[in-house]
Amino acid sequence: MHRLLLLSCLWLLAAPPASSIFQRPTGTPAPLRLQYLLEPLHPTVHTQRGATATLPCVLRALPHNYRVKWSKVEPANYRENIIIITNGLYHKNYGPLSPRVRLRHSHRYDASLTITDVALEDEGRYRCQLVNGLEDESISLTLHLEGVVFPYQPSNGRYKFNYHEAKRACEQQDSRLATYQQLYKAWTEGLDWCNAGWILDGTVHYPIINSREPCGGRLLLPGVRTYGARDKQKDRFDAFCFTSALQGSQVYFIRGHLNFKEAGQACRNHGAAIAKVGQLYSAWKFSQLDRCDGGWLADGSVRYPIATPRERCGGLPDPGVRSFGFPSKEMRTYGTYCFVGK
Repeated sequence: MHRLLLLSCLWLLAAPPASSIFQRPTGTPAPLRLQYLLEPLHPTVHTQRGATATLPCVLRALPHNYRVKWSKVEPANYRENIIIITNGLYHKNYGPLSPRVRLRHSHRYDASLTITDVALEDEGRYRCQLVNGLEDESISLTLHLEGVVFPYQPSNGRYKFNYHEAKRACEQQDSRLATYQQLYKAWTEGLDWCNAGWILDGTVHYPIINSREPCGGRLLLPGVRTYGARDKQKDRFDAFCFTSALQGSQVYFIRGHLNFKEAGQACRNHGAAIAKVGQLYSAWKFSQLDRCDGGWLADGSVRYPIATPRERCGGLPDPGVRSFGFPSKEMRTYGTYCFVGK
């Protein structure tokens, strides 16, 4: 008993004071406060496809021998790709964004990045970094495009895409693979789909609103369910694509009893092109395109957009783009949806 008390007293003598137990370990620097860069008032910049957007980065003072480096974080490979570097007098552009970016430079403290003709792949997180020796600072900003996520599978059935094929398929339909954030937002807005699909970072998910037996069972809660990261070459799933409105574009319907070849020609006769799946989804989402008529699309599928659900237009209770699948291209049953860009 005496020995136990003695050990307890020695432990108390050796222990640090209570006030120091939660102090930062010696040698660990405190988080740096911004000395030269101003915190942005709005860290998210909202824009549309085809527009010009500016990501703000303003200095409160000009240090000696500094550089400002803009980069973009790519979710597909978790890398930061350099976009532009400037020392205030000269700058150099890098990477695929190079032809469409410039520094706004409205005054000598302004290092804001301007992106022209915003594309789907421009959405994401950007970093403005002041490189100044030991006093490097950075701010993060997000470029956000309002858009719509849709599931996509080819004409030969579900679960046919590896990752690279899914990526190409989305691009062919005027879209790109969705990010997890885009898929999650689409789920909160009502996307309910039982088939698993690839997203941009190489993981596989499916969003469920109404739990049911074929989709993981009735006992599982609604949510975005995940298969995690999969083999991009060997594993095969559907795709979740993301598209956004394009300024100055229009999708419209031509009535008729056309086969697939005639549908494409009918659009060309009007100075348009047969619409892609992403373009139809965009028109449904942002222009409230609403038709009960099935129409050919560029991938050979037949679909129709419903903004106001009603009994005679499929009978489903929610808005959406309905599909007749991929009928024979020789069938003369449907009209066509045409796309005119800016």
